[in-house]
Amino acid sequence: MPSARAPEPRQTLDPDRVAEWLAQHTDFFVGREGLLQQLKVPHPHIPGAVSLLERLVLDLRRRAEDAEWRLENLLESARYNEAQYRRTRELVLGLIEAEDADSLAQALATQLSERFRTQAIGLWLEAEPESHAAPRHPADWQPPRFVLTDDARQRLELLLNEQTSRCTTLDRDEWQALLPQCEAPAASGSCAITRLTQGESLGYLILASHDGEHFRATLDTLFTEYLGEVVSRLLKRAEGPRAGRA
Repeated sequence: MPSARAPEPRQTLDPDRVAEWLAQHTDFFVGREGLLQQLKVPHPHIPGAVSLLERLVLDLRRRAEDAEWRLENLLESARYNEAQYRRTRELVLGLIEAEDADSLAQALATQLSERFRTQAIGLWLEAEPESHAAPRHPADWQPPRFVLTDDARQRLELLLNEQTSRCTTLDRDEWQALLPQCEAPAASGSCAITRLTQGESLGYLILASHDGEHFRATLDTLFTEYLGEVVSRLLKRAEGPRAGRA
């Protein structure tokens, strides 16, 4: 009597190959709808299994919720950008109306305080050469416009850390030195600084807040740089009528 043959080992299909084959034969379940109803897959959140159709419904609902969340974020960003544009537009229009450097500085302080929650600003500017015969001596400048001193220049350069513009913390001592017209915070505040240049160095613009996170170090400086460019051009325009005087 011949000996019984040992059963052949059970072979299993490679899941990746099955998935690849199904991806290439998307019509496999056409006419085999009953098979779809028999398939069971793990539930994503609770123990046990559900039908494939139930799992597809769950996945579609999750995708719809994700899409709704992304859409809401896009709408929120659009609303923020529109509001930012309107505030920036009103700010620039208000600066353009300024007739001289002092009124420009005052308009800048008012607009930034009302529209951008900036509690203090400082315009530290190079004094005009004597040949310009400025009608007002730098000693008569009104805050937030200040004559750039060696001490102020050194403090501002340290805060800038060799950058064109920067957001950083501003301790009480620095605040009192660079923004003497405004009450300093009890601890540290924050600030945004940018250089003012228009063919030559004009000075520095510093914006400050008592809130240490308002101008946090990770904040983009694009707005500050743009504002510095606008202010630099308006300052040069204000100097224009004086430049030809003896």
